[in-house]
Amino acid sequence: MQERNSPSEIHSSVEIVTYDEAYLSAYVRLNREWIEKYFRIEPMDVAQLEMARENILDQGGEIFFLLEDGNPVGTCAMVPHGPGCYELAKMAVDPSKRGLGYGSRLIHAVVAWAHMKQADEVMLLSNTILEPAIALYKKHGFITTHLGPHPDYERCNIEMTLKL
Repeated sequence: MQERNSPSEIHSSVEIVTYDEAYLSAYVRLNREWIEKYFRIEPMDVAQLEMARENILDQGGEIFFLLEDGNPVGTCAMVPHGPGCYELAKMAVDPSKRGLGYGSRLIHAVVAWAHMKQADEVMLLSNTILEPAIALYKKHGFITTHLGPHPDYERCNIEMTLKL
């Protein structure tokens, strides 16, 4: 059996970059994988995945890619969500790369980006059955601001916020 690397053994060829058209298919694929595993694709997913330029980038948001040896293995988006607020959305890490600290690296990158944009807060929508994701968000200072149904997604039952 092959052993997984611990976070301290991640090699130096890991980097986070902002949007590049060459990685768009990875953004769509990685997100479709986790959404379809646990839920179903909803209209907001289609808008943010299939029309990312119009619904994220052209609105002042950004899409981030975590590259390992030049290959995208993680991604997330920052979607403008009102004055001074961005939504951390569509965060996904390749299942074979989970447990290596890549989610934390993505969160650090997007929070730094939000600071640069002079945002006051970063919010996110999720579901409490995604326990590892919720634990990761809490580890990085996100607090629960709402539990229960959300109008944007049928699957969302938790909203969390990080004050900057």
